[in-house]
Amino acid sequence: MRIPRIYTEQHLLANSTVQLEAGPSAHIAKALRMRVGDAVILFNGEGGEYRSSISALEKRHVELQIQDYDRREPESPLVLELGIAISRGDRMDWVIQKATELGVASITPLMTERTEVKLKGERAEKKHSHWQQVIISACEQCGRNRLPSLHHLVDVNDWLPRVDAQRKFVLHHRDDAANKQEQQPKSAAILVGPEGGLSDREIAVAVDTGFEALTLGPRVLRTETAPLAAVAILQSRWGDMPLEY
Repeated sequence: MRIPRIYTEQHLLANSTVQLEAGPSAHIAKALRMRVGDAVILFNGEGGEYRSSISALEKRHVELQIQDYDRREPESPLVLELGIAISRGDRMDWVIQKATELGVASITPLMTERTEVKLKGERAEKKHSHWQQVIISACEQCGRNRLPSLHHLVDVNDWLPRVDAQRKFVLHHRDDAANKQEQQPKSAAILVGPEGGLSDREIAVAVDTGFEALTLGPRVLRTETAPLAAVAILQSRWGDMPLEY
């Protein structure tokens, strides 16, 4: 049986005890139906993980005995930043979840000229909290011990000048220029537009700030498919997902 991985915001120390927050406690007690003595792996996003076991268990109160520390780090050597226009329905959740599994280091939700979803104030904060939980759950599932940074919603024109990755790409299915640079970067950024795509002006501004136009073949990919395809390609070429036969 696979040992459950649980995220906590608390400071962790080998050979100590910790009482989990209400949410993870309820998940262990109700959803997983675990018992005293069962093994759990804890991580707090600071790197590494802690082998633990349940020492006390109630519906909303779970206490763990931390045994030892494992410095395992499955992070990619390629630091990937994803800037993506927010989309309708659960598409954004899907992208954030899968980008986390694929090793993206940071995610920035963007507003663009053609973005149809409007988020402001309290609604934007609630969405940010929801997406943060999506990241946590994805890290628990995929084995990452460091959470990708989730930045607050920002206009694409404000985000572009802030990106300082060594290689920067804007997904642009209408571009036919082949990218022939062979520089091996340590960091990269990907800009993806909304359902209707980025406007010509936004693409031009991106190129003016150092972004390279990037196409993903002859087919037009959906906004939730394109970023994941691009991340997988870059991770295969420069990260920790090499194509092996």
